[in-house]
Amino acid sequence: MSLNHVRPWRNIYRRKSRQIMVGNVPVGGDAPIAVQTMTNTLTTDVPGTIAQVQAAAEAGADIVRISVPDQASSKALKEIVRESPVPIVADIHFHYKRGIEAAEAGAACLRINPGNIGDRTRVAEVIRAARDHNCSIRIGVNAGSLEKHLLEKYGEPCPDAMVESGLEHIKILQDHDFHEFKISVKASDVFLSAAAYQQLAEATDAPLHLGITEAGGLVSGTIKSAIGLGNLLWMGIGDTIRVSLSADPVEEVKVGFEILKSLGLRHRGVNIISCPSCARQGFDVIRTVEILEKRLEHIKTPMSLSIIGCVVNGPGEALMTDVGFTGGGAGAGMVYLAGKASHKMSNEQMVDHIVEEVEKKAAELESLPSAAE
Repeated sequence: MSLNHVRPWRNIYRRKSRQIMVGNVPVGGDAPIAVQTMTNTLTTDVPGTIAQVQAAAEAGADIVRISVPDQASSKALKEIVRESPVPIVADIHFHYKRGIEAAEAGAACLRINPGNIGDRTRVAEVIRAARDHNCSIRIGVNAGSLEKHLLEKYGEPCPDAMVESGLEHIKILQDHDFHEFKISVKASDVFLSAAAYQQLAEATDAPLHLGITEAGGLVSGTIKSAIGLGNLLWMGIGDTIRVSLSADPVEEVKVGFEILKSLGLRHRGVNIISCPSCARQGFDVIRTVEILEKRLEHIKTPMSLSIIGCVVNGPGEALMTDVGFTGGGAGAGMVYLAGKASHKMSNEQMVDHIVEEVEKKAAELESLPSAAE
């Protein structure tokens, strides 16, 4: 990643990991941190699942995971993969044959849970299918489904137990000369997850899939994920992330990108900087931001917008953004372009005007040779 020599306190030094491919998406090495989500439709509902995959991709998902619990789902997966705009990871639990079928159906990656996939012979068959069909594997260790011998050894799920489980299964894959794998050590406990990932990061150079599993609803799950994943990413740990929310998968993608954007690790869409509002505000900040978030969802170009209610912090924030609006008096405020005061605009017309200015700036940025996410 490029270093910020002017503001070195913004630098994040990413852990060096091997790079693998999940379909056409590189994971690890110096590749951008990939954002994932998972469908929550019945996999056998092919139109519904495809629609959800497409919505997630439109929101920015690089990879989408789909559960494959039975043979009918394996059959449906083939059609879903064919229509998907992004690589599909097949989520496999208990039935190793589903892993084989998913590889045959065109899945780009198989997620297997070492605690419930079966003995080494069955795992070996899944590995063989993955190799034969150019499919990577994610070893998905979960605190809630650790192997019995590890629970007996450690007494309860703990970082040592989770990392030992992961390393045991890494060895199985490596013993079969299979190296296209990534690994996760997830727990619903933020402390447990973070400690396990830190320990794992030192024990292997495999790409790490980050997640706080069963994080909760939209608000509580977002906060837990931001704390857990944010701290790990800030430390340079993590090559792909999935935010697990009891919510629409599109919301998972949005939260994932916001976490990465806040750390300067990915840039996509409009980053809105806004004040919480107070009695000094010259317009309804909260309502305005709510409307702008919806109306600017179509913008994929990385850029910044400041919406500040008054002149206390407004001009200063506008100096650092592409487009800005600061509340003033008499029902109008100041529009800032490229950090400089440009012209006044009435509160009644400002939303439409800001959208126009953002779209204009996005088009300008898109026309530059270096325009990219």
